[in-house]
Amino acid sequence: MKSSWDYKSEDLFVEKRKKITIIASHFNGDITQELVRSCEKTLREFGYSKSMVEILWTPGAWEIPQVGMKKAAVKALSEQVDALIGIGCVIKGETPHFDFVAGEANRGLGEVARIAPFPVIFGILTTNTWKEAWARAAEGEGNKGREFAVSALYMINLFRRKNL
Repeated sequence: MKSSWDYKSEDLFVEKRKKITIIASHFNGDITQELVRSCEKTLREFGYSKSMVEILWTPGAWEIPQVGMKKAAVKALSEQVDALIGIGCVIKGETPHFDFVAGEANRGLGEVARIAPFPVIFGILTTNTWKEAWARAAEGEGNKGREFAVSALYMINLFRRKNL
């Protein structure tokens, strides 16, 4: 069963936009490049120009939280950011490496989210096979890159509510 939620486009329109930072992993690059492309395309649909979307590439998913922590901890950097989206892909293999990388990426981005003054979106696919990962990255229904962007836009507006 797939999970989804409906949104109104007005819930996703952000006024006084700053930058959205995407931190993406080179590892499983065919998947992550497609996720980044879809995410960027969606952000442009809602008014973020190419210059307002910063993309930082890391070697793998494990390194994404390190860069996110730097963005969140440096006040001058964090004041320029509307949201951070961590994008990666960890595919289960024959060794426990998957568990370590996926777990630490999850824990690390959670830590960033707890200190950041902006929303942090967990966009790291954890799948059993490349085929499962591609099904989530490819254009069309179930595209996670678009979903990560929509989540970021929604959360930016939620963070900006005066009563939050």
